[in-house]
Parts: sequence; structure tokens; C-alpha cells
Amino acid sequence: MSVKTIAHDDILSVGAEAPDFTLNATPDQTLSLHEFRGKPVVLVFYPADWSEVCSDELAIFNQAIPLISETGATTLGISVDSVWCHKAFIAARNLGFDLLSDFHPKGAVSTMYGAYDAEHGYCKRALFVVDAQGRIAWSYLSPVAINPGVDGVLDALESLKKS
Repeated sequence: MSVKTIAHDDILSVGAEAPDFTLNATPDQTLSLHEFRGKPVVLVFYPADWSEVCSDELAIFNQAIPLISETGATTLGISVDSVWCHKAFIAARNLGFDLLSDFHPKGAVSTMYGAYDAEHGYCKRALFVVDAQGRIAWSYLSPVAINPGVDGVLDALESLKKS
């Protein structure tokens, strides 16, 4: 698959093909983006499990799962943390969606989306709504210290329903 070169601060924009990927959701289970073709997918790239802002952001997405699910969309969180870290974090926070590990090679998937901060070694705080055809319908890059919330994602999913 050919992926365009991305400038340091640029994430994939609306209309771009969402790069396919396969990442571990558990130590022995992988998920691939193409498995969700035919329905929208929300990709939540975030810096790290257990950090204060990330914990708050993922808690908000967890609370919004019923609203997101009403649109037929699936939510997937992605960071460079290990599957073991994700497993503990999901259990501690009672999360109702999968967290995928972009651990090895570190940040490979995040890089394809323009959502990897190579200088610091973690994912940028970036949100993507991928439409049923596998294209970016909406994207947003937030400053690392700012929780972007879920409103933009919900608006984008609502727009997809209308189109």
C-alpha cells in the first residue's frame, strides 16, 4: 500500500485512504482495520495508558460508547504501550472498547497516520473517523496536554449518517 509522505505536524486529512493495519488487542488476538470495512471506525491515538489526560480522554470515549455504537461505528484506541499494559488499563478503567498496541515496530501504524511523535517516542493525541469505504471522513490533532473530548467525533459520525 502506498502512503503519502506526511510532514512532522500533519495527520492524514479528510479524503485520504485510511492505511490498513493489524495490531494486537490482546497477547494472542489481533485486529485489522479491514475487518471493519462496511461500517465507520473511530481511531483514538493517544500518548500513554495511565497518564492523567489520556485516562480522562479514554473515560469520555468509554462513556460515549452507546452514542458511538448508535451510528454503527466501532471505537479503537491506539498507543505504543504493550498489550500487557493495555490489558491492565482496560481492567482498571473498565473500558468497553479495544486498545491496540502499536508497540513493535514501535509507532509503525501511528507513523502511517501522521500520529507518531518520534522525538518523544509516543503517539500524538489524534482522532480519526474512518468511513465505511475506508477513507478518512474526519481527523483532528490535539495538543498532547489537551483532552479533545468526543464532540467532534460525534458530529463527524452524525454527518456520515446523513450522507
